Amino acid sequence: METNELSARARGGTELMLQALHARLDPELLQQFQIIPSRVRSLDSERKRILWLHNKPCREESSFLEQAERRAEFAGIVCVSHYQAALYQMIPGVPYSDMIVLQNAIEPFDAYVPRRSERIRLIYHTTPDRGLEILVPVFEFLATRHPDIELDVYSSFSIYDWTERDKPYQALFERCRAHPRIRYHGAQPNAVVRDTLSRSDIFAYPNIEPETSCIAAIEAMSAGCLTVCAAYGGLPETCANFARLYPFSENMQDHAQRFATVLDDAILTVRQRRVEDEYLRTQQVEYFTRFYSWDRRAREWDAYLRSLL
Repeated sequence: METNELSARARGGTELMLQALHARLDPELLQQFQIIPSRVRSLDSERKRILWLHNKPCREESSFLEQAERRAEFAGIVCVSHYQAALYQMIPGVPYSDMIVLQNAIEPFDAYVPRRSERIRLIYHTTPDRGLEILVPVFEFLATRHPDIELDVYSSFSIYDWTERDKPYQALFERCRAHPRIRYHGAQPNAVVRDTLSRSDIFAYPNIEPETSCIAAIEAMSAGCLTVCAAYGGLPETCANFARLYPFSENMQDHAQRFATVLDDAILTVRQRRVEDEYLRTQQVEYFTRFYSWDRRAREWDAYLRSLL
């Protein structure tokens, strides 16, 4: 699926990544490759094909990779994390020698400025199916203990031009709207979310999806947010030991209790605004800005594609 085959209105991570990559690579180099993000719909016989995996392996979209002759249709297979590469090696049986890991990337934020507000701002900025149903009741509970916390929620499937998927979550969205310290924004352009991230203290993410990577976490941590999330899927790799991780549980009640305990402690940490914690945030921002910057990743992609010519 090429750029022009993606939904013109979709603004999810895969779409933003593909657009950003095309904007940064040499057009003459790009003309020699068909870069296919995750789902194979058509193959260009005139160009070298790169399968750029973003999702977990599934029977519908990945089973063809079990066959060596089908894998040979691609000049390269790119994964966005080592966790994802391990899944593809174990499930459809893709040899490690057929894959390369080129991790996700973002536009760096402006220089980090320590937060000084008396209010503690939490943010959730991904689709509702990834943990919003845990976050909302936990926030409602913690709001009774912490009168200085507030929450911004940027969450809707309309970011993928898929509004019908929002129907099961309408009651949850209304619950957000009804709370005096929750601001529900729906889906907004990435620039709007980034502006809020630069003024937020905590990315509150009780993730129930085993993500292969997490651009929302990368952006939050690059912006200087303390991130609270479960040690599940690719999140430990993505967060590089800077996040407040807690053990994942399949039981939603247990998960909520574990998340609430760690989030409560994170709120206390932020409220203290200690010098050593600000130093750790500065180190976090420097790491995510350097390691996940598009300048670095575009150079890696350029070198990789040229090595295939």
